[in-house]
Amino acid sequence: MFKLLEGAVPYKAEDEKRYIARGWWRGFTLGDYLDLAADIHPDKVAFIDRVSRYTYGEAREKADRLAVAMIKLGIQPLDRVLVQLPNWNEFVFVYFACQKIGVIPVLLIDRYRQFEIERLIKLTGAKYWVVAARTSKFDYAPMVESVLKDHPEIKNVITVRGKIEGAVYKCMEDLIHETPLTKENRILLTNRRPDPRQVAHMGPTGGTTGEPKIVPRTHNSLACAVEFCSRSWDQHCEDINMVVGPVGHDLSFSKGLLGSIITQGTLVFQKSTDNSDICRTIEEEKVTSVIWVPTLAQRLLQYEDIDKYNLSSLKKMHSGGGASHSDMIKEITDRLNVSYYNGYGATEGMTCITRTADSFDTICRTVGRPTFPYDTYKVIDSKGAELPCNTPGELLVKGPSVFSGYYNNPEENAKIFDEYGFFRTGDIAMISEQGYITLCGRIKEMINRGGESISATDIEKLIILHPDVALVGVIPMPDKLMGERVCAYIEAQKGAALTFEGVIDFLKSQNASVLQFPERVVFIENMPMTNAGKLDKKALRTDIEKRLLDEVRISWKGAYK
Repeated sequence: MFKLLEGAVPYKAEDEKRYIARGWWRGFTLGDYLDLAADIHPDKVAFIDRVSRYTYGEAREKADRLAVAMIKLGIQPLDRVLVQLPNWNEFVFVYFACQKIGVIPVLLIDRYRQFEIERLIKLTGAKYWVVAARTSKFDYAPMVESVLKDHPEIKNVITVRGKIEGAVYKCMEDLIHETPLTKENRILLTNRRPDPRQVAHMGPTGGTTGEPKIVPRTHNSLACAVEFCSRSWDQHCEDINMVVGPVGHDLSFSKGLLGSIITQGTLVFQKSTDNSDICRTIEEEKVTSVIWVPTLAQRLLQYEDIDKYNLSSLKKMHSGGGASHSDMIKEITDRLNVSYYNGYGATEGMTCITRTADSFDTICRTVGRPTFPYDTYKVIDSKGAELPCNTPGELLVKGPSVFSGYYNNPEENAKIFDEYGFFRTGDIAMISEQGYITLCGRIKEMINRGGESISATDIEKLIILHPDVALVGVIPMPDKLMGERVCAYIEAQKGAALTFEGVIDFLKSQNASVLQFPERVVFIENMPMTNAGKLDKKALRTDIEKRLLDEVRISWKGAYK
């Protein structure tokens, strides 16, 4: 008898029955999609990074060998495994090894450090961790050792591209090499195929409040979301797709990696965000499509040597995770002769995108239509009443491609789902008669820095630990390139002297990651408060906008002295 992972919220029985009966949930596991691609195109080069390339057949064999090795390590169905890897081909082997045997990967960005990792261990109940031994910029071993001291529940750490000495450590390459695909081992794999209704994947998010939460996705729901998104922006088997953002981020993972596999195309993992490296990769690999955030597109336009590269293979750009401005879209489409797809989505599953036939005005003004036509999107007012077309309100969504609730978080689920199972996104939007969605703002306590969702709440909780800090408010600071940057307003304790450098050094001492470092700190004598005695972030946002405007005016006047 089927039993959903404890702590995961089941779909309503009547909804699940309808999703299956209508064929919206196809009954494929995520591992089945890799197998299907390998059966149809075993010799097609499917995965490319800076040091290696693998066909679908080779990738499946690596994943299968690793899956058997994980079984023999004692990893059980529904065990959670932290997966923290850069944009390397090995991510594919690890992720799909988990999918083959009903193990649940928890995606971590490779830049996460001790603070985030320890919290995710607690939130997910993870018992295993797959991590790079080292990269050109960071040696993970000291950090891993520090985490393990406080978390004996981690039974094994599987390292990639290198070894760490110790009984708890296993090397991925050794596990694959030492595990043959014998008849008996293939039977082990077959017997461990998970139920497609089961949780397949966990993604961390700040949700609508900024507090850390875990989004569990089932095979059925995640596959539905990705398959129809791919169709919506004409992703196909001849595409050579490049992801530039971290594969642990939902955009790169779902629209890039899973989208490539489901459409049986080729994926290029681009680790560097340097413009010269990006252009070189597009030219050498004849990349046809890029999945990334608007910030990187804007940076590419500013690259003075862009015309030295042959980028003629590039045909389309899927951009999400931030605002795409009309002048940037026009320059991208005119200069590179590409189709630009403006998108909106989240780890929770809601996904919209513009279409190939859409007008320039539609691409600039909206984030398109829902990619799965049988999801339901609506906007409501503050009292919960549904609003008519072209009227802004809070965006709610429900359907087979949307998640059903945060993991082990009944209090939050009670707040963000209505009685009919609609998810409150926290975004303010309006929907046209044709179903196109325009984003108007947000309720969230989140900062969107170049596509990275950063929790203002998390940063505040860290800074307030400083003995010289009395009050702190973290807000998004408008930025032309990144969309938003992190700005912290700090009221110091009486008589204390704080500096920007001192705040950053303190955050480093708290094992915070670079994502949690404010890029500007404003020291303020008296923090503004609302009538209810809460920190007035609206006043802080008004203040930083005024400061930025004043700085532009001063700079402009100085240029004409």
